[in-house]
Amino acid sequence: MSNNAAIVDIAQTASQFNSSIVLQADNKYIDVKSILGLFTTLVSSQSYELHVHGTDAEEAKKAMSEVFAKHNLNFTVVAE
Repeated sequence: MSNNAAIVDIAQTASQFNSSIVLQADNKYIDVKSILGLFTTLVSSQSYELHVHGTDAEEAKKAMSEVFAKHNLNFTVVAE
């Protein structure tokens, strides 16, 4: 399975928000607005945690959850 479509979709969706959206995979923290960061992370880990902070965090969490689910990625949105 190619993750390229998922990576582009995730980065483009995240870029629509002002909030900080960080993906935690094992001990790595990746800004999901960074396509390069996603390329190195999405292929190496199975389960992810999503950390969202900012003025539009609720909308961002909903949109990111939809994108991750669409691409069948295993994730948890972390309540901060």
